[in-house]
Amino acid sequence: MESKHKTAVDPQKVEDKVKAMYKDVAQNPKGEYHFEMGYDLAVKLGYAKAELAKIPQEAIDSFAGVGYHFGLAKIKKGEKVLDLGCGSGMDLFYTAKKVGDKGMVEGVDMTDEQLEKSIHLAEKNKIHNVTFMKSYIEELPFEASEFDVVISNGVINLSSQKLAVFHEAARVLKKGGRLAISDIVTEVQMPNQITCNSTLWAACIGGAMQEDQYKRLIQNADLKLIEFKKNPKYKFISESAINASKTYGVKSISLLAIKE
Repeated sequence: MESKHKTAVDPQKVEDKVKAMYKDVAQNPKGEYHFEMGYDLAVKLGYAKAELAKIPQEAIDSFAGVGYHFGLAKIKKGEKVLDLGCGSGMDLFYTAKKVGDKGMVEGVDMTDEQLEKSIHLAEKNKIHNVTFMKSYIEELPFEASEFDVVISNGVINLSSQKLAVFHEAARVLKKGGRLAISDIVTEVQMPNQITCNSTLWAACIGGAMQEDQYKRLIQNADLKLIEFKKNPKYKFISESAINASKTYGVKSISLLAIKE
């Protein structure tokens, strides 16, 4: 099911575009992008204001997530959680409050500037139950069955190897562990002029997979899909992104899957 996405775009061009865009997101959160960012977006998606008040403001400023999946994740005190594509750390710090001092949150990201910002904020705010590692989400540097929960927010669509991402998530989850993510999918398959456009991949559009294919990838990675819901409050804001959304049904979803 993934062959179209592997051949339609040059993976190196995608990686370069994604790194460049999210370097800007980290360093210039007030810039103009295809998507909304920051505190107002987080509140609109469902993050509690009281919880956001406990998170470093600079992390919230660079928040570019697409949904709220913590209601599905049901993260508990003492759990070990992995954040795929942790960015500047908002979801990671949000999770750190939920797992408490006896829990741990690992964040991985491939963009140096995002990691540097996350690490700086953790040190500055004395957040001790988080760690960070530079890594690709298609090949994680962790042992099997290491995590209770894997989370991700608007990142998997950026990968040209989505099945590998889901296989890796399943590998590092404990039996009964939860995958709780938000991402961008489409209602219909997009044409090559969009899926070949590395700029639109970096904008969370070109790499979005048709939702039924997306569900099958999860199942093919030996994960049981429990819940799959649309996030209607998430909207793209650039003209090209809005047009693609209308034409191909590009939309935000959140889901919960379990490793059996």
